Amino acid sequence: MSDETSRIDDLEIMAAHQAKAIEELSEELQKAYGTIEQLRKAVKGLAERCGALEEAVTPRPEITKPPHY
Repeated sequence: MSDETSRIDDLEIMAAHQAKAIEELSEELQKAYGTIEQLRKAVKGLAERCGALEEAVTPRPEITKPPHY
């Protein structure tokens, strides 16, 4: 009976450690998701700024009629 009790205790300890590890991983995943969202917003903002700068710097071709008109 003592051997069975010891095995059950070991399994309960293992389950407790696994539950703690899962909780820690879940917290890290939430932090990583928050960081990814911040970076995604920053990249989108930078892309918009680069697009606006590109439009401002790129010369527009003059609209001229072809020579046959």
